[in-house]
Amino acid sequence: MSDTRRRVKVYTLNEERQWDDRGTGHVSSTFVERLKGISLLVRAESDGSLLLESKISPNTAYQKQQDTLIVWSEAENYDLALSFQEKAGCDEIWEKICQVQGKDPALEITQDPIDESEEERFEEMPETSHLVDLPPCELAKLEEIADLVTSVLSSPIRREKLALALMSEGYIKKLLQLFQVCEDLDNREGLHHLYEIVRGVLFLNKAALFEVMFSDDCIMDVVGCLEYDPALVQPKRHREFLTKTAKFKEVIPITDSELRQKIHQTYRVQYIQDIILPTPSVFEENFLSTLTSFIFFNKVEIVSMLQEDEKFLTEVFAQLTDEATEEGKRRELVNFFKEFCAFSQTLQPQNRDAFFKTLANLGILPALEIVMGMDDLQVRAAAIDIFSYLVEFSPSMVREFVMQESQHTDDDVLLINVVIKQMICDTDPELGGAVQLMGLLRTLIDPENMLAPTNKTEKTEFLTFFYKYCMHVLTAPLLANTAESPKDSPEGSAKINPVCPDNFQTAQLLALILELLTFCVEHHTYHIKNYIMNKDLLRRVLVLMNSKHTFLALCALRFMRRIIGLKDDFYNRYIIKGNLFEPVINALLDNGTRYNLLNSAIIELFEFIKVEDIKSLIAHIVDNFYKALESIEYVQTFKGLKTRYEQEKNRQNQRLSSFCALIMFLLLLDRYRRDTRSLEDDEEMWFNEEDDDEEGEVMAEKGKSEEDFPESYGKYMEAKKVEQDGPKLPKWTSAGHFKFSFSRSAGAANGTSGTNGKSAATPPNPSSPNGSSAKSAALPPAAVSKAGLVGLVDYPDDEEDDEEVEDSPRKRPRLGS
Repeated sequence: MSDTRRRVKVYTLNEERQWDDRGTGHVSSTFVERLKGISLLVRAESDGSLLLESKISPNTAYQKQQDTLIVWSEAENYDLALSFQEKAGCDEIWEKICQVQGKDPALEITQDPIDESEEERFEEMPETSHLVDLPPCELAKLEEIADLVTSVLSSPIRREKLALALMSEGYIKKLLQLFQVCEDLDNREGLHHLYEIVRGVLFLNKAALFEVMFSDDCIMDVVGCLEYDPALVQPKRHREFLTKTAKFKEVIPITDSELRQKIHQTYRVQYIQDIILPTPSVFEENFLSTLTSFIFFNKVEIVSMLQEDEKFLTEVFAQLTDEATEEGKRRELVNFFKEFCAFSQTLQPQNRDAFFKTLANLGILPALEIVMGMDDLQVRAAAIDIFSYLVEFSPSMVREFVMQESQHTDDDVLLINVVIKQMICDTDPELGGAVQLMGLLRTLIDPENMLAPTNKTEKTEFLTFFYKYCMHVLTAPLLANTAESPKDSPEGSAKINPVCPDNFQTAQLLALILELLTFCVEHHTYHIKNYIMNKDLLRRVLVLMNSKHTFLALCALRFMRRIIGLKDDFYNRYIIKGNLFEPVINALLDNGTRYNLLNSAIIELFEFIKVEDIKSLIAHIVDNFYKALESIEYVQTFKGLKTRYEQEKNRQNQRLSSFCALIMFLLLLDRYRRDTRSLEDDEEMWFNEEDDDEEGEVMAEKGKSEEDFPESYGKYMEAKKVEQDGPKLPKWTSAGHFKFSFSRSAGAANGTSGTNGKSAATPPNPSSPNGSSAKSAALPPAAVSKAGLVGLVDYPDDEEDDEEVEDSPRKRPRLGS
């Protein structure tokens, strides 16, 4: 596998008749059991995966081109090609193919794909008709030769036989010698026949014939023959253009003669295909597929040869960056690199990677910084094209360069800032260059292509760099054209001058900047949010709603729509605080009843807010602008906003009432539990004291009561105050509300208490021997203290009950029987 002779590139022909590279590997021919035959196998040199597995079919037409190419068709509209690194490897595989098909390896093609009727006719042909009999190459026979060439184009097998005949007898060179004779004699009839002959030979689509016709000593005569189209009154002057007008410029002398010859040949063949030959019809579109392949592989060889010549590229870069280089010379160098990069698009991905890495190592990006700052418009345009190739190939490579550059370079000369300034200063009325540069900037700041696993911090680092060093350059025109008006605005006011620039080119530029900022809002959540808040950017953007250019007003509206579409609370509070709906609503009202894009876009903005039910914005709009909007009835958007607003307000009121009631209920429930425990403890203590000897305890009780009177009275007053300030005890009703009920008195509360209720409810018997006056005199303070404890369920709103309690005589509990 390591044999370089077997190293190949695999290509497939796409629907646009362009060759797509499938990879590089090593080819072998071996018997494959599954396919039941000898097959071509190509395994990738990188990982050994199978790139190609194709059985060598006896009926498949294989074609050998340019000594290192083998082309064939696997199926209808599916063409394959193997491009060998060395001629020896191509010859080896070609011999194997011919061996399987039983063909002579000296042939350039094994057979043509032919339909059944053609094959039957071919089988009926005698063996002696292996080649087409060509008339003698003489002036008198030119018409006959032209008829023969034209007649075989409809038959694949006859085209093949004619091609073999032309090659075997050196017929092409003889025909071109006749062309010189006819031109010297001004034989127009003969020249017209030669045009038909040469055109027909090109349509034979044979690489072996192209090698002869496009050689240095033949190609100009071929171009000469194609000048004499019978449909033209006067011949075209293609040779004059190629030899005199078209100049081959060597920015650095190319010493490799083979490379020079290949460049000349490719340019002329491309000229023949694009300029001289008429556009092929639907039936002729496949006639020149080999010519397309011929040009394609020539370009691949040119790029590879230039890339391998390190001395040449080093010299080119040295002159490009040298300050002493003349402007004209630098222009030629830049144009050379532009074409060089265009040719590189034909390389396979691995080789294209190596190509651009070589350019990066040689300093292509610093060179572009210098070139983009030049005054020459052509040079700047070419530099932008080169930059676009680099960005499309590897945005990460460009980002890495500019971040490293920021460490030792001023902000003004950073590559991205240079690109932004080129976009801002584009002199084209249609801003063609600015549009191109805006697309490149969007590619560079797109987080989607910053997800490479090898560098997970690239996104954060680059966006931080961009917003720190570059964003102010990008937004400078926007801020300058929406500047504050110090004359009209009072001190401390943030009012913006409503006068917008009416210049169409400036409006286009601001639209491009807004498009880029809108992209940032969608993809840079954190960085752009901080920038908008710090610069009050949305307010400045909405000034453009006053522009007479509707497309600019729509761009400003689109920017706000993207912000609202994020449904971010920070943005919503920023919009409400700044009253930023005002310019939008003013634009809607100024638009009147006109049914246009601006009207629809503004209504869609409010419809989105309504459908998504963004409550804070709905409340702000209804509170501040509904009076101005309620007259708009051709859509139900604003009435819908009002309805949403009222529904939300009712829900909030209900939730607030329920929440307050619940809090009150929980507080009272907790307090009720504490009061109940305190009452039980005091009653137990009191009844324990009654169990002592009545007479002996009377004086003691009197003394104790007198000693405890200040404390008991203090407890009573404190409890009374708490009761007056305390909330009512709620009860849930069937109507879904809380209802408050009250106890009539402390005595009533005690009267409903379990087993001890009778002590408080039964009045003392004055005739009882146990009810002495000393006892009665000593009891009121204690009784007052008990009433204070029990009376915690009394409430100040029940004034009548309070008066009733205070006016009624105190009831002394019975001490026992």
